Amino acid sequence: MRVTIDTNVLYQALRDNRGASHYILTLVENRRIELALSTPVFVEYSDVLLREKSLSDLGLTKKDINLILDFLAFVATPFSINYLLRPNLGDENDNLFVELAFASNSRFLITSNIKDFNENKDLKFDSFKVITPTDFAKFWRLNYE
Repeated sequence: MRVTIDTNVLYQALRDNRGASHYILTLVENRRIELALSTPVFVEYSDVLLREKSLSDLGLTKKDINLILDFLAFVATPFSINYLLRPNLGDENDNLFVELAFASNSRFLITSNIKDFNENKDLKFDSFKVITPTDFAKFWRLNYE
């Protein structure tokens, strides 16, 4: 199963090893789910995780984060976005994840900020479901474990 993961899920997975976000990262690590990745999403991951505030909050070094990013680049399936699908979400960076979910044919876009993806009532996501880490973990445990 292919998924697109928002930066906030990755951040939370690195911050706390007890929650649903960390569980999802473990599924990626064990290759139980396939992580879709595009260059713009990878740059977003890098930008957020390498901020001084993030490093301090996560208790990690730049070297640690770069190793994590290298690992994600290694295990993820790369996708090129050959068109600009502009969902016109309030946060421009959220558009990157919608574009990737469409281009990769992801089954789920996993995010802690579902409201950010549902603010435009005219925008419908028929090809993938926007889901929280907790709901995805429940779905996975119910159907795949």
